[in-house]
Amino acid sequence: MYRERLKKLAADKRFIPGIYNYCDRWCERCPQTHRCLNFSIGEEEFSDPQTRDIRNEAFWKKLSEIFGETLEMLREEGKRWGIDLESLDSESNTEHIWVSDEAVQNHVIPRAAKSYAKMVEDWFQEREEHLIETATVLIEGFNLEEAFEVIQWYQYFIAAKAMRAILGKMEDEKDGGDEFPSDADGSGKIALIAIDRSIGAWAVIPHHYSRYAESVFEIISFLDRLGQAIEETLPKARSFIRPGFDGIDLNK
Repeated sequence: MYRERLKKLAADKRFIPGIYNYCDRWCERCPQTHRCLNFSIGEEEFSDPQTRDIRNEAFWKKLSEIFGETLEMLREEGKRWGIDLESLDSESNTEHIWVSDEAVQNHVIPRAAKSYAKMVEDWFQEREEHLIETATVLIEGFNLEEAFEVIQWYQYFIAAKAMRAILGKMEDEKDGGDEFPSDADGSGKIALIAIDRSIGAWAVIPHHYSRYAESVFEIISFLDRLGQAIEETLPKARSFIRPGFDGIDLNK
């Protein structure tokens, strides 16, 4: 039943192909959820409140069902294209994935992005009590609580997308490909957008917490240098057109 419904949804022309590949995963703030297949599947499959509760067995049961059906569909499609998915788990491929992962982990950009995530964690922990007392104050139409929410939403997201971007670039270089657009550039672009938004949110804080201005500006400077490093490594990232977000509607 789920498989047939998924195929029907996938054929719906209102959905923009690949729109979910380069978004920030913040569905509550996204204006394009009605064009996103992933969002619609989630809303439909998890419409029962019990299935939205990660502490509830129904949530994990539903997730397991979706995973099983999707994996079976992938195997069927693989056969159509002459691809044996089981062979992708060979020792040589596993070793290659491990080596690639190690190289990405050691790359300066993912390392810096992870350092930023730790900086955010430390900054909030050191000031938690005072921040909670005054977070609802409105500064120039922007609630400080919203600034904190933006910072913490992208705290780990930046590192995840930076790692994917660097891995993609390494794979492109290995395969000798220089195509544009590429997944590396798309991942780099959403990482850059997350950095831009994070800098904007950090910039709100000194307007109210002047005592924290120096530490905030240090973090902003770090983020700015991280963004520059991504742009130097992926010079086409800013030009990447994200389906549904950057002016091109693939359904028109």
